[in-house]
Amino acid sequence: MVAGTLVATPAAGQDFPERLSFMEKPMATEIGDVTLLLSGFLDTMATYDVSVEHAIDAGLVGNLQIGALTQLPNRLRVELDYSGYYASDDVFHAELDQGYTDNTTLSVSGAWGTVLAGNVSDVVREQTRRQRGAGNAFLAFDNALGELGEWGGGYVGRFGPWVFSGVVDGEGHMDLGAMVQRPAGTRDYRLTFRATTGDFTAADSSSFDTTALALVSEFIYGSSLFDIGVGCEWFSSKGPDANRCHVSSGVSTKVGVVTLSIEGHVGRIEGHDEISIALGAQYDVARGLSANFGLNHARSKTIIDGVRFTDTNETSIISSLRYAF
Repeated sequence: MVAGTLVATPAAGQDFPERLSFMEKPMATEIGDVTLLLSGFLDTMATYDVSVEHAIDAGLVGNLQIGALTQLPNRLRVELDYSGYYASDDVFHAELDQGYTDNTTLSVSGAWGTVLAGNVSDVVREQTRRQRGAGNAFLAFDNALGELGEWGGGYVGRFGPWVFSGVVDGEGHMDLGAMVQRPAGTRDYRLTFRATTGDFTAADSSSFDTTALALVSEFIYGSSLFDIGVGCEWFSSKGPDANRCHVSSGVSTKVGVVTLSIEGHVGRIEGHDEISIALGAQYDVARGLSANFGLNHARSKTIIDGVRFTDTNETSIISSLRYAF
């Protein structure tokens, strides 16, 4: 039902660029009753870190996703997905883990929805998040700071225009979401809700339990998209507690082969500001090949009762040539 678009979702903390297809249809082959799917991308990045003098680095990011699916005699569809991801040590990106990481997900789907197990911690996030910026734009802090564990189980089901999703990790944290999307003439509207619990590790390695609520509203007209997201998060620990509220908004548009976006975020943690800005551009050179640009700024320095809660102050300019298949 919906497993094909969900099970390859990256784990929390990874922000894979939107995939482009070199072929008119996904690369696939059949072996007996099993269909094998292959997709991925390769990104060569050049990054200038404004906060460090003469800090220009070149790096490589790659992702390969392999899926195997089959339909059982009772019409249930079973799918196994593996995603391997690599980022070289000199890649500067606030949401990309360096080195090699991988995700594995198993799903079973039918008319009642899809049940998933494995690396599913980001399933609800991908269903309810704001649209990603174009190119290499990354809007920092545009998410709950608390995270779920990497392994868990989940469910996604569509009922009319509504999509409901839920994940429980191995530590008992929960992530619940709902999305509704409807067209109205030449316009399209989308509204999402998310409630999640998790763990947050502060800048000085202090640990907090978190509870967060978030709403996202999206409006599409022609080739332009407008959205806004608001959220609040509560932190508790054996030491100090804290509250966080934030709002993020963005606009993106496509003109011919060029996609542009601008996003902004403001928030407060116990009276301390968090701010981020992201500008992005993507130029489609050919099917699957694109040139990308991003200007990203993030600032948040928060100290609560002697605990260094956040400590970020960075500005980066990222350009890359990306090939996806």
